[in-house]
Amino acid sequence: MTDAAAPAAPADAPELNVNGPDFAALVAARLCHDFISPASAIVSGLDLLEDPSAQDMREDAMSLISSSARKLADLLQFTRVAFGASASAENFDSRELEKLAQGVFAHVRPTLEWAIPPSTMNKASARAILNIAQIAASALPAGGKATLRAVVTGDRVAITADAAGPRARLRPEILAGLKGEPLAEGLGGPWVQAAYLNALVRAAGGQIGVELGEDQVTLAAWVPA
Repeated sequence: MTDAAAPAAPADAPELNVNGPDFAALVAARLCHDFISPASAIVSGLDLLEDPSAQDMREDAMSLISSSARKLADLLQFTRVAFGASASAENFDSRELEKLAQGVFAHVRPTLEWAIPPSTMNKASARAILNIAQIAASALPAGGKATLRAVVTGDRVAITADAAGPRARLRPEILAGLKGEPLAEGLGGPWVQAAYLNALVRAAGGQIGVELGEDQVTLAAWVPA
């Protein structure tokens, strides 16, 4: 497995500052991107309901509003923990984390196999698990299955996600973010989550790595228990 915890960045690359305003702006843009699609779909459904000439589409409009509202609620609940807004909680039940992760997978092509036994996770491991789960989902654009595991070994929580499916891959900007490298090119949204994951794991004193294979991506991390 390739360790992405302490990569050798290009000599002329600017320092990655996850505490700076530019990074915060990219995180905000990423979250807005996630939320705008279901929010816009809800508005479109409401517009159809108010359109006198579209009354024959009322059932479709209600279905659109319902599914989009569920997606928006699932994403908001996931984000509160994955990106740290639930700062008052120091520990998380793994069964609650499963609900959050499954909520995200309910709206994408791949499925999630949650292979984490009921346990209590500290804040760092909980955030790492959720972000790894979402990145694993993004590695399966054509569908497949992501298997998520976490075990306590000594004073560490070891986390792995095996994403298997046709054309499984990670965008170059995600790989850069996982290595803690600044965004050179590509999309900022996928990069910023990977960079955030790298930063939170390293801030906790852990490490993160990735391994790429044919139709398979494996993400792994450990953080102090």
